[in-house]
Amino acid sequence: MRALIVGGGVAGGAAALALEDAGIEAIVLERRDEAAAAGGSYLTLAPNGLAAAAALGVLPRLADVGFPTDTHLLVGASGTPLGRVSIGVPLASGLRGLTLRRSDLVGVLTAEAVRRGIAVRRGAAVRGVDGTTVELDGGERVDADVLIGADGVRSVVRSAIDPGAPAPRYVGLTNFGGITRGTPVAARLEQRAWTMVFGRRAFFGAHPTPAGDVVWFVNVPEPEIARDVRAATSGDAWRDRLAGLVAGDPGDAEHLIRAGVLELAGDSTYDLPTVPCWRRGSVVLIGDAAHAPSPSSGQGASLALEDAVVLARELRGAEDPATALARFESARRRRVERIVSAGARSSSSKIPGPLGMRVQEAVMRVLLRTVVTERGSAWMTGYRV
Repeated sequence: MRALIVGGGVAGGAAALALEDAGIEAIVLERRDEAAAAGGSYLTLAPNGLAAAAALGVLPRLADVGFPTDTHLLVGASGTPLGRVSIGVPLASGLRGLTLRRSDLVGVLTAEAVRRGIAVRRGAAVRGVDGTTVELDGGERVDADVLIGADGVRSVVRSAIDPGAPAPRYVGLTNFGGITRGTPVAARLEQRAWTMVFGRRAFFGAHPTPAGDVVWFVNVPEPEIARDVRAATSGDAWRDRLAGLVAGDPGDAEHLIRAGVLELAGDSTYDLPTVPCWRRGSVVLIGDAAHAPSPSSGQGASLALEDAVVLARELRGAEDPATALARFESARRRRVERIVSAGARSSSSKIPGPLGMRVQEAVMRVLLRTVVTERGSAWMTGYRV
């Protein structure tokens, strides 16, 4: 069996490795070159994602480029500590989470695919899909027995499966990320933890690294930022704006932003609540192409890794790919849609506004003691693919 994977991100790279493990030839088509795919902001892989990475054989390499994360420390806009939330149910080794650049995660997956002899074609932009055959921008046609759409929230493959498929939904937050190097703030922050502040105008998170740097992000509730606005706005202008939004909030957010380097700017965030058609015949969607959760869920990359392992499991030795893909959807749909819903609720609660600040802080303290606990989220992070 030969599988064609459209998209060389987290889902595509992971699928290539999982399929190769299952004895299935895989070809990855990625439209971006290496330079375009580099950089970007940080994410944290939850325990369920780490378990999938272990199944793919890449967990040790990810540990080399990331650093451990155990918990989230939550602080209200008034400076009141609201509590802590575990990253999730740990692996048998005790590891709970790994924080790393998205590009480093993709880089590890891609490097391992190349090492195993899997074909990874960069600069291969797909402009059309006909069954399990794709047409590239230059006119070349590539076919396979199975076509896997791992091409993100604006998936070409999803539109081919269902021209009426829902478009990505803007979640109301723009995202920014950066790093501040060699800062004394790193020693003041709790190690192996994200410290997150429900600010008055923005939501801020910071994490110290073992090297003494601090990586950070800012979520801003606002309308979508247009592409031309992003292109025309300088890094200094973005930092000035963000520093103004967090000015007066507790902690070191303003200092970290002004002293740092912006690595992700004006990224409007989207989710895909429900995609009715994940598959048609021997064509299937995985990762964000099928079910993009809000970044607030902390599960996007982990779900993509899970998808890859489950997909390969169902296709291994399958005589009828279409039946195997139906089993894959059955195994995944309920879980991922529940997580997407949870992420949407989390996004909507990040900025309470002046009147809701005290109410939010009181409610959050109760929830963190009774509901938002490691045990309460075990259905999500305790899952082992």
